[in-house]
Amino acid sequence: MQGFWSGKRVTVTGGAGFLGQHVVRRLRSYGAEVYVPRKRDYDLTTLDAALRCLLEHPCDMLIHAAAYYGGIGINVHEPGRLYYQNLVMGANLMEAARLAKVAKVVNIGTACSYPGYLEGHLREEDLWAGPCHASVVNYGLTKKMLAVQGLAYKKQYGLDSIHLILTNLYGPGDSYNPERSHVVAALIRKWVEAELARAPSIEVWGTGKPIREFLYVEDCADAIVLAAERYQDTAMPLNIGTGKGTSIRELVETINDLTGYAGTITWNTDKPDGAAMKVLDVSRMDAPDRPAPGPGQDHRLVPGPQGRGRRQMVIASRSRQGTARS
Repeated sequence: MQGFWSGKRVTVTGGAGFLGQHVVRRLRSYGAEVYVPRKRDYDLTTLDAALRCLLEHPCDMLIHAAAYYGGIGINVHEPGRLYYQNLVMGANLMEAARLAKVAKVVNIGTACSYPGYLEGHLREEDLWAGPCHASVVNYGLTKKMLAVQGLAYKKQYGLDSIHLILTNLYGPGDSYNPERSHVVAALIRKWVEAELARAPSIEVWGTGKPIREFLYVEDCADAIVLAAERYQDTAMPLNIGTGKGTSIRELVETINDLTGYAGTITWNTDKPDGAAMKVLDVSRMDAPDRPAPGPGQDHRLVPGPQGRGRRQMVIASRSRQGTARS
């Protein structure tokens, strides 16, 4: 892998963010020359700025990890901004990459692009089997459109690109801002605040039975870097995850143990649970027919629980492991 990246020029949008900073660190450790554009210098929601960025900082590969995102609050109160900024930023970067003759674009997508009604293990072939859930459509659909643009640009202009679909992330660098945090960080904040306030109880919505998937952010960065090198199929998006589910109750109990909270947990079963299970199908990610690895390397596209991953990429319950990565 190091030989592939040595001296390669890579631009990473969102490279100072939660996920992007880990991608940048990985790339630099492999010898890549990485540039991270900042909004104060380049407003990527305008085509002129996006093109100027890629012309002033020529690159062999563009990894588009930037996004305007947040929790339910942003989806409810800023649906227009959420939709517009993500849509035009992605479209502009693809067009700028074409004009600047970037060799390959890696677009970072999201599991909320999958049809809202789907449950179980979500396969890449089902991405267009229905509309996104109404609560996330303004974000999920804009990311999904990048897969369409990638295919269109491949057909007309020959631009190489891939579309990676990420599951829920957690780990170092996440935001604990209630408006922007991911589910694990949001729950950790809830527990820490309760502990500091010596609150007698914490309310959690639902029964805790729904199963979701969680991926440690540094493992996700490894996956993105490896996919950027090896995966070439513009026509087929690629799921990035563990393929393993964790119940919300299991997640809550793990955080409860790790924070040492002594109060009680109240499950408000009058609140909705949502889908019973949403986990990415990672069979394509784990397929053995990828380009042959070097001596001693794992054949899988992404090392993880099924391979030789450095970290357990799924939060483990007390009965299985006793600790969670944070």
